[in-house]
Amino acid sequence: MKHDPLTVFTAWQSPLGAMTLAATTRGLCGVWFDGQRHGPDASAWRCDATHPVLQAAIVQLGQYFAGQRTSFDLPLDLHAGTPFQQQVWEALLRIPPGATTSYGHLSASIGKPAAVRALGAAVGRNPVSIVVPCHRVIGADGSLTGYAGGLERKTALLSLEGAALSPSPHH
Repeated sequence: MKHDPLTVFTAWQSPLGAMTLAATTRGLCGVWFDGQRHGPDASAWRCDATHPVLQAAIVQLGQYFAGQRTSFDLPLDLHAGTPFQQQVWEALLRIPPGATTSYGHLSASIGKPAAVRALGAAVGRNPVSIVVPCHRVIGADGSLTGYAGGLERKTALLSLEGAALSPSPHH
C-alpha cells in the first residue's frame, strides 16, 4: 500500500481492542486493530488527535459500538490501494448492515466472477476496517473465514449488526 506521506493518525480504544485511525486531506484512510494482519507502517506519520476526520470517525465508531449507528458518514480516502482493490472496497460499501455476502457473490457483483481469490486478497487488505465492512464477507458455506482483525472480532461485529450467523462447522 502506498500511503500519503502527509497521513496523520490517532489511537483509539474500541470495545474490541486498541485501534489506529488514520486520515489524509481527502478523508479517512485507515482503521486498524493494533496487531492485525496487513497493518500499516505508521512510523513516518504525525499523530494528530484533533484532526476533524479522525474526531468524527471516533464519534461515529463509538455510536456504532453502542448500537446507535449502522452506517458511517465519513469522507474516505481509498487511494492507497490498486484500482482493483479500490473497486473491491467500494463494493464492500454496498453490503447493507446486518447482511452478509460470499466472496463469490461479491466477485460477481463487480463483474469479475473468476477473480474470487484476488477479491479475497483485496478484502483482506481493506485498510478501513468496520467503516468499509469487510467483516460482512463470509465463505460460500456460511462459515466465517479470514478477517485480518481475527475471527472473534468478525463474529462480534456481525453479532452487533444482527447478522444471522450459521453455527461454525466442527473441525
